[in-house]
Amino acid sequence: MASSGIIAFIFTVLCICAVKSGFIKVECKAENVGQYGQQSVLECVIKTSTDVNDPTIRTVAWKKLTSPEDEGDLVLGFNRGKLDQPKRGYRFAEPLWNEKNMNVSLLITNTAVKDDGYYKCIVITDSGDNSMVTTLKVQARYSVPTVHSIPEIIVPNTDSTLICESRGGYPNGTLRWFDEEKHEWTKSSEMEATQSDDGLFQLTSRLSLLGGSTFPKYTCAVFNASGGKEDEKTFETNIPPSSSRGSEELPHSGSGYPSKVVAPLVVIGSLIVGLLLLLLYRKRSQSGHGPVSTDVEEGYNSPDDASINQDQS
Repeated sequence: MASSGIIAFIFTVLCICAVKSGFIKVECKAENVGQYGQQSVLECVIKTSTDVNDPTIRTVAWKKLTSPEDEGDLVLGFNRGKLDQPKRGYRFAEPLWNEKNMNVSLLITNTAVKDDGYYKCIVITDSGDNSMVTTLKVQARYSVPTVHSIPEIIVPNTDSTLICESRGGYPNGTLRWFDEEKHEWTKSSEMEATQSDDGLFQLTSRLSLLGGSTFPKYTCAVFNASGGKEDEKTFETNIPPSSSRGSEELPHSGSGYPSKVVAPLVVIGSLIVGLLLLLLYRKRSQSGHGPVSTDVEEGYNSPDDASINQDQS
């Protein structure tokens, strides 16, 4: 009988705690976006049921987590009327926050890359307790790209390389190449991303240009991790458009290629002209418009004339 009474008591306590916890709910914005070097706010407020009248907050704990299931490290705490010594750069978003204020949002005064990740807000009141996990996505805008070439001056019909750089961004972005007609050449390039001590990325992309197939202009554009274009830079190769088109229409095998093609054409053309003149000369000779026969000039008598003279004698 005693054991059954204890079981009933524990069951009653659990039911009361479950009902009491239902009076309080922490509601947080699922995902918050913060800009590097600026203030960021993780929005969380306490909602109460109609059965709760003027609740008092006993404990608030903000923790930085490595994963949603992690216990985390305390970055800001309030316990029974006293504010724990917070970590530098963390405080309540409400400047005059107290135990009656249901807005428990967290303010990060100077957002860094290390602030990116999961956070957990734990609230205990005299009317119940609750907790919620939220996230902060840190972003940093990339600088305007810079573009230079190797060699510094690009010579027509010679290979060269364009190098594009953009830095100071987060998360990891991409550099993409386009010609003056908006055709993309990114697949012909190689990109490298390096992360500095502050967590920001530097992007470097190299685009190889083949001699004889170089466009007058190339544009390097930097895109953030979400695929949005942030900025771009156009580089002029000083290669005339005609040079690019000519090299695309004919196979490139060196600067002497045109002369190798033209010389045989001149010889063939001369032979054709000579044959045409010879045919024209023969045709004129056969039609009687040519030179007088040498046989006539020498007084040559035909066989018919010889027979006539013989009869007369």
